[in-house]
Amino acid sequence: MRSRSKPPIKQASVPARDGAAFWLPIVIPVFLAALVWIVFGQTLHYDFVDYDDLDYVTKNAQVTRGLSWEGIAWAFTHFHSSNWHPLTWISHMVDCQIYGLDPWGHHFTNVLVHTANAILLFFLFRQLTGALWPAAFVSAIFAIHPLRVESVAWVSERKDVLSGLFFILTLMAYVRYARGPRRSRYIAVVVFFVMGLMSKPMVVSVPFILLLLDYWPLNRLEPNRRALWLMVREKLPLIALALVSSVVTVFAQRGSLQPITHISLPQRMSNAAISYLDYLRDLFWPKDLAVLYPWTSELRLQPLVIAFSLLVLLVVSVAVIILRRQRYLATGWFWYLIMLLPVIGIVHVGNQSHADRYTYLPQIGIYLILAFGAVELCTQWRFMRAPITALAAVCVIALTFTARVQASYWQDSETLWRHALAATTDNIIAEGNLGLALHWKGKDREAMEHFERSLSINRQQPEVLSSLGNFYLELGRVEDSISVLKEALELEPKLEDAHYNLGNTYLRIGKAREALHQYRRALDIESNDIEALNNMAWILATWPDSMVRNGLEAVSLAERADSLTNGQNHVIAATLAAAYAEAGRLPEAVRAAERALSIAIREKNEARAAAIKAQLDTYKSGSAYRDNRYR
Repeated sequence: MRSRSKPPIKQASVPARDGAAFWLPIVIPVFLAALVWIVFGQTLHYDFVDYDDLDYVTKNAQVTRGLSWEGIAWAFTHFHSSNWHPLTWISHMVDCQIYGLDPWGHHFTNVLVHTANAILLFFLFRQLTGALWPAAFVSAIFAIHPLRVESVAWVSERKDVLSGLFFILTLMAYVRYARGPRRSRYIAVVVFFVMGLMSKPMVVSVPFILLLLDYWPLNRLEPNRRALWLMVREKLPLIALALVSSVVTVFAQRGSLQPITHISLPQRMSNAAISYLDYLRDLFWPKDLAVLYPWTSELRLQPLVIAFSLLVLLVVSVAVIILRRQRYLATGWFWYLIMLLPVIGIVHVGNQSHADRYTYLPQIGIYLILAFGAVELCTQWRFMRAPITALAAVCVIALTFTARVQASYWQDSETLWRHALAATTDNIIAEGNLGLALHWKGKDREAMEHFERSLSINRQQPEVLSSLGNFYLELGRVEDSISVLKEALELEPKLEDAHYNLGNTYLRIGKAREALHQYRRALDIESNDIEALNNMAWILATWPDSMVRNGLEAVSLAERADSLTNGQNHVIAATLAAAYAEAGRLPEAVRAAERALSIAIREKNEARAAAIKAQLDTYKSGSAYRDNRYR
């Protein structure tokens, strides 16, 4: 006689008793929000960091001016920082519109969106499975796992939490559509998906995640080709959108893609296999997490490690296929594999081997396996309920406090990079960025040690050389500054910061033409560099040599800089005044100087106010201003 197999889990929850069915779905979201704020509430007291936050917010002229039609157009029509994610840019603009450059507001938005994601994830899996406690567990681990810290505590990773929001909304809209197909509901799926792609293109895998949900827990896939084709055909518009987004992303990131000559395809494939296991290890044992894990192929790509990683991935994949009656295993495992695929490193961007932020959405699949695996154990062996419940509670508590400690490392750049150096080895980027952070705090001797240590590991680093050149300039070592900045530009001729820093160095020694040439090169690369616009306009307006001055060009540059700062920067307003004076537009020069003086007084900058007052008196006397400091 043949024994019958048990049917797959379809309704994984234990019915709630009495009034619990009413109040638990209300209490659990409040509990999730509390967990998020226990871990990440501290970030409201944190600063911006010197890693991407400058490009994304503090030094991005289109973002710092707040929300504007010009800024929105720029977000949709430009590639910046090797990305095209217009909704992310617009969200940063909104923050600047509301909070200015006060970092607490930018952190608040990240935490707020992550809180919404955790709560919506709970409602999604409650909606999908009817299972209350598994949905709560999945959402709780998602909310407070230490691997979430990078995505939430780092202002520049707004794209993670924002794309996560639209990802979850896409899935929720799809569940409604799957249970009652209507054109309006399908349109909602498409709209949320497109918004996710415009926040971060990592969500290109959504069509395949929807197919996994069709398999379980929606149970829409029947074991025949026609049913499978119908499900795939339904996803074709989404797949087409994903392909378009992928092409745009590759085009946007062409400057950051590592060429095959630097990292071979076998190396990329091997690193990908190892990274899949790294993320699993960090899920269960989140120790020595860092903002950047350097690419060290000699140490990382050991043959035994590669073989073991491939074997584990193969064995688990075969096992979940064999255990197909436990459908949640296949959905969870392939969710993890597929969602990580775009960022696993086969198409390699940047210098990292892997990154915590890439796990924000993919690891939800593993949480599903853990949660519904526990349900199945409790169903088969009732005596396991108490220990499994206790273990789940201990895990949530332990991860909450571990994540809170991990989040504390993001309080400022120095703390962040000191921890990165403690958690990794031969981290050239961490050494260089710590040197820069220490320099900004006036710890120049220690900063020099880290710059030199970074370059001793690998001198082929134009960004570090550019920072070192600026450091030398501030120490008064002009010849050393010129030397390392030229070295940086030999390695990377299109490094905008190096051109700007070299322009400043030439300006320091009175070489106006050479300085102007470098500022022009910087503006050719980044047309909205406010400092380069301002410095160039100042030289053209105030240089003692009439062969250097050009009032009309100075006005054009200064007006552009003034527009990008919404007329709220006293330095740029003063430069605009000097440009107007050089162009013979003295009434406008007086008005611009008066505005600059008003801003400086409001900011209680007495030294600048005195200098602007002297310039204003010059314009009122009918003369243009001349800067004789560099003669």
